[in-house]
Amino acid sequence: MAKTIEISRSQIDNILQRLENNSIQKEDYTLLKLLVSTVISINEELIKKNISIKRLRKLFAIQSEKSKDILPASDKNKEKPSNGSKQGTKDQDKKKGKPKGHGRNGQVAYKNAEKKFVPHETYKPGCPCPECTKGKLYPVKDNGVFVHITAQEPFTATIYELQKLRCNLCGEIFTAQAPEHTNNSKYDESVAAMIAVLKYGAGFPFYRIDTLQDNFGVPLPDSTQWEILEDKAATPLLIYDVLTTLAAQGKVIHNDDTKMKVLSLIKENKQDPDRKRKGIFTSGFISRTDKFDIALYCTGRNTAGENLKEILEHRKKGIEIPIQMCDASNNNLQNEFYVLLANCLTHGRRKFADLIDVFSQECIYIIEALRDVYHNDSITKQERMTDHDRLAYHQQHSGPIMNKLYAWMTAQFAEKKVEPNSALGGAISYMIKHWDALTLFLRKAGAPLDNNIVERALKKVILHRKNSLFYKTEHGARIGDCFMSIIHTCELNRVNSLHYLIQVLKNRLAVVAAPELWLPWNYQSQLRDQQNQVGLKV
Repeated sequence: MAKTIEISRSQIDNILQRLENNSIQKEDYTLLKLLVSTVISINEELIKKNISIKRLRKLFAIQSEKSKDILPASDKNKEKPSNGSKQGTKDQDKKKGKPKGHGRNGQVAYKNAEKKFVPHETYKPGCPCPECTKGKLYPVKDNGVFVHITAQEPFTATIYELQKLRCNLCGEIFTAQAPEHTNNSKYDESVAAMIAVLKYGAGFPFYRIDTLQDNFGVPLPDSTQWEILEDKAATPLLIYDVLTTLAAQGKVIHNDDTKMKVLSLIKENKQDPDRKRKGIFTSGFISRTDKFDIALYCTGRNTAGENLKEILEHRKKGIEIPIQMCDASNNNLQNEFYVLLANCLTHGRRKFADLIDVFSQECIYIIEALRDVYHNDSITKQERMTDHDRLAYHQQHSGPIMNKLYAWMTAQFAEKKVEPNSALGGAISYMIKHWDALTLFLRKAGAPLDNNIVERALKKVILHRKNSLFYKTEHGARIGDCFMSIIHTCELNRVNSLHYLIQVLKNRLAVVAAPELWLPWNYQSQLRDQQNQVGLKV
């Protein structure tokens, strides 16, 4: 069996140089050069194919990109640096228990649950103690708790039989009026709200809701569902416009996009083969302010950068320059408004995570360095540091790590340890090329490390695309963007999206008059004002 050796591209170039200077014939040298180039190309392609196959396997396997999942066993057990923080050593002293989020939900988690007091079936306060017969029973401050959960269909129906009376003399018929709360409408506002939450919040396509309701004996055809949403969309669209204006004022704006299908636009592409712009995207935005987070979605031919430009047109003049967080794709950039550009550190790290089986030593070094940076960031969150304290902490603890990493990467090329055209060279080149944007968190207070929050937001779009496949028209896409934006904004601010949409639709006239007063974080005050006014009238 032939012995396998490792040889770098620079070593091969030196060998060819020496052969060229000796007496070897030119034809032989050319042939040998082509042969060596072929071997190198095949080797590089095999590496790329192995990386692609590994990436493909990840699509069919639930696996995160956390260091503990991708690093070898010996590296997983290394302790994280404490960086002089109490929190850094606190976790090391704790005994391993259940992972966070895997315990039972306490009563606090059931925010909208109905609460009922159950008195003791035998004893009452003031009764003599049945145990010692001398003392008296008194109420305990903390009552026992028992949670009982029931289920019901998403949509229920009530058939009102309206009594009819006929005059035996003139024959006139008198019919009872439907109850006032129905507003003589077949579909309550809550129906539109529930359809929106199921479709654009949970990814249920219309036909699946249709099948589900048919089994429950309350038919709700898919075409009817769309008609209900379209009929009620005018009011939520006002909220969407206000959210767009507020999103433009954000301190940090995350953006990215993903592909989407809109049948009317696809038809235009087929009718006009020479059209320059054929791509169709849904752009996702998360705008972070001091008080709340706003999610926005925009579907059409525009890229995320072009949609960002349209959003920033609503930004007030004279306020602080925003931070834009995105990956390094040109689709995310715009050139009209000045922003502080930050690039996603997770995107850069992912390139090395894909290569860890091929270039294990180099990739482990980089991933471990970035792991320490993320550990530092987790400490700033645990200790609830202000943006300026967080910046100072990163400058002190993460700055040296990133500087050392940058020096190491540039040395790989300078000392010809890594071929720039190789897969590893490409990953390193990406980091070096976008280094300023990747390390903005070391220079600007409030700059995030990654774009994960908008990537999670785009999962709603991907779920919708997976289950519903497409939008039929741009009009349908705009309505979908509107409801999806409102629902995810509610989720980001821990607001019940179903309750919110119901109240917005029920109070249509008030929302039309002042939509800025009916946003997820302030609509409850409007409801309280209405209740107070009713109380005063009574």
